[in-house]
Amino acid sequence: MLKCEIIDFFHEKKSAEEMAEETAKFQSLRNQPDLFNTKRLIPHRPAPYKFKYRYKTDDGRREGTCQDWETETTFFNWSERYGVTETLDKMCKVFGEEYPEKGMLLAMGTHSLHPNTWLINGVIRLDEIQQLSLL
Repeated sequence: MLKCEIIDFFHEKKSAEEMAEETAKFQSLRNQPDLFNTKRLIPHRPAPYKFKYRYKTDDGRREGTCQDWETETTFFNWSERYGVTETLDKMCKVFGEEYPEKGMLLAMGTHSLHPNTWLINGVIRLDEIQQLSLL
């Protein structure tokens, strides 16, 4: 868990090539049989945007793509309700302003394909906790 200063939350449109690659990857995973039964995985569609954070830690400024499936799910759920443009605006407000103001952590991790790169695997909304007196 990383407590840092959130500078910005923003989105970038994925290219047609990125979308095709992600769709093929998910389809390939979906086509693999399950170890315990033959039920297929729930279909997944990649979001057409990358959701990113610019943040500051004690050792400098960083930028990272949020890998959190809940962020993508928020995009899809809100898009059905509000439309894409309003959804992107709302997401920037919630993930870029409201959560950091109320308190949040970035759940960081690595991946075997990028063992020396820290990835943003999730966003944890957590109220600021004040240290209580021991006496």
